[in-house]
Amino acid sequence: MIQLDDPIVNIALPGLREAVGLSATGAAWVVHAYLLAFGGLLLLGGRAGDILGRRRVFMTGVALFTAAAALRGLAHSAEFLIAVRAVQGAGAALAALSGLALLLSTFTESAARRRAIAVCTMVGAVSSAGGLLLAGALTSLASWRWVLYLDVPLGVAIVLAAPLVLDETPRHRGRFDLPGALLSMLGAALLVYGLAQAAERGWSDPVAVGCVLGGVATLAVFAAVERRAGQPVVAPRLFADRDRLLAYLGTLAAPGALIGTYFFLSQYFQQQHGWSAPATAWALLPLPVTMAVTAVAAGRLERHIGSRRLWATGAVLLVTGNLWLSTLPAGGGYRATVLPALVLLGAGMACCVLPPTVLATSGLRGDEAGTAAAVLDSLQSVGGSIGLATLVMVSSHTGGMPGGFATGAAFAGCALLAALLLRRR
Repeated sequence: MIQLDDPIVNIALPGLREAVGLSATGAAWVVHAYLLAFGGLLLLGGRAGDILGRRRVFMTGVALFTAAAALRGLAHSAEFLIAVRAVQGAGAALAALSGLALLLSTFTESAARRRAIAVCTMVGAVSSAGGLLLAGALTSLASWRWVLYLDVPLGVAIVLAAPLVLDETPRHRGRFDLPGALLSMLGAALLVYGLAQAAERGWSDPVAVGCVLGGVATLAVFAAVERRAGQPVVAPRLFADRDRLLAYLGTLAAPGALIGTYFFLSQYFQQQHGWSAPATAWALLPLPVTMAVTAVAAGRLERHIGSRRLWATGAVLLVTGNLWLSTLPAGGGYRATVLPALVLLGAGMACCVLPPTVLATSGLRGDEAGTAAAVLDSLQSVGGSIGLATLVMVSSHTGGMPGGFATGAAFAGCALLAALLLRRR
């Protein structure tokens, strides 16, 4: 449901702008409000699930997300729409974190957990593709407002089914580290907002630079506070294991290797080739489809060749796919250049998701699964923001897509380095 929502908002945004009188800045805030709430609540949401029960927090998050999805379709003012998007981001943070933590606590055996993570990756890839196609089809057949209601029946079904199929996890005694929670929220929000501004206005913008520096400084203070806290939001011991730390670094780097594909190619197809939005969605479809198919195979492959080799193979595929697209000429052919690169990128990303997730969530105590999931999601969210801001900056200074895709290859190279530094086992 959460993966479906991104393309839904992108498709409906032009209609929303006209209906509520959104300026270009206001339209950007429709995206920023969601990201700020999502990024700011990730770490606190993970701790909340450990203390209050993950099913309870999961259902609360889904209910908030669904209610906000219903209300945004009724929005008649920019302020109301932006506020609803912030609520939706908060719901997404609670639901995504507790959902992953529930998966980890349900599938405790190693092989079963790997299969579950692989299926979760597959569903995410299929949802991104399906959301784009569904949104394009509904927009052409009916009002754009109907597109915004796609999440509502899904959310209602999840809230009704969750008590029937999910067991509540044990509630671990503890308390919320209020100073740590506030610092993590403020630091993550400043960093995400600063990176979003940098992607939109460039690194010469003083607000973007100030927010990024302020976010980094706040997170540094947060790390110092957590070392002395009795019950920290994030246990420092999560970063003590070398392989888990490398998994976190790989999770931070990998989004930058893929995020430019949708960003650059969507504009390339529509502006240089004159394709419609539905045609562009079909053209990009091989990437998520390949990712979904490879995710299922990756679970079995990882058992035979190990996390290190599977992750390194995926990173090499990401490097190759980005370098391939960096050679794309202005009038380059789809079948000869774009299609093979999309297949490489989809397969590579699937192989780069399973090993870090398994490594980052193994060897944990029962009260640490939610926090580990929160750190993973936080790094993925921040990694996407860092990647997009960097790719946009490089492409604007180097003349377009080739520099952007070369930068994507550099992010994939960082993920490859993290994989090669893993212990052999």
